[in-house]
This record gives sequence, C-alpha cells and structure tokens, in this order.
Amino acid sequence: MAHRYFEDFSVGEVIELGSRTLSQESIIAFAREFDPQPFHTDPEAAKRSVFGGLIASGWHTASLYMRLLVDGMVSAVANSMGSPGVDRIEWLKPVRPGDTLRGRVTILDAIPSKSRPDRGTLKTLGEMVNQHGEVVMTIRGIGFFGRRPN
Repeated sequence: MAHRYFEDFSVGEVIELGSRTLSQESIIAFAREFDPQPFHTDPEAAKRSVFGGLIASGWHTASLYMRLLVDGMVSAVANSMGSPGVDRIEWLKPVRPGDTLRGRVTILDAIPSKSRPDRGTLKTLGEMVNQHGEVVMTIRGIGFFGRRPN
C-alpha cells in the first residue's frame, strides 16, 4: 500500500490493520495513567463490579485502534493531512486481559474537496474485533488525504 493517494481508495474497500493482544499489565498501566476507575486498575475490585472482572478502558481500545490505523494504513499514504474529528465511538463489548483485537477500516465515502483541489475527505468505519469475531468497538472517522499530483 506504499504511497497511496486519495484517488487510490474505493468506497466499500476494507483494509485489515493487524492485531494486538492485551495483557493484564498493559490494561492496568494504561488505566492508571488515563482512566483510573477500579474496574480498569484493580482486579479484585473489578470482580465485584458490574463487569465481573478486569476490563480495558474504552480509551485504551480506541488508542490501540489508532496505532493499528497508523501502522496499517496511514503510514502508507503519500500525504495524510489529519482529521477534524470523529462522528461517533461505540464500545460494544468489554475487552479483557488476553483478548486479541484485530482492527479493520472500511471506506464509507470519498469526497474530493471543491475548494482545495490538492485533497479529499475519506469517511470511514473503524472496527475492533476480538478473537471470537465479536465487534467490541466501532468508530466513524473523517480524514483528509492528499490527491495525486498532476
């Protein structure tokens, strides 16, 4: 996928982004720094929670998705121009220690810019899928990508 431009993406295209396994240690370390709720940081307290055990922060899952997106797609783009944000993030199922999450992104729309002919906008659906094939997180994103130079 090296040096892809906006024009090289097709609506409906699915890009597999790779996978990562989350350890108990990584879940606790992330949560201690960024989301220190007991069901993310304390295995014993988590057993007494509504989740019945330790779970990863949704923000940990979203951060992992971002890493997979950069490694699996954005790093191979000739000119990524950032993003104005996301439309929606949904955390659908808890992520637990030992889960292996696989990322994928589907191109929902490709819109050439009318005011800036050097770029276009991709609207995407990102998903994190666990080892059981269950979608645990979705994220609807927007990104600006450079068009092929004339």
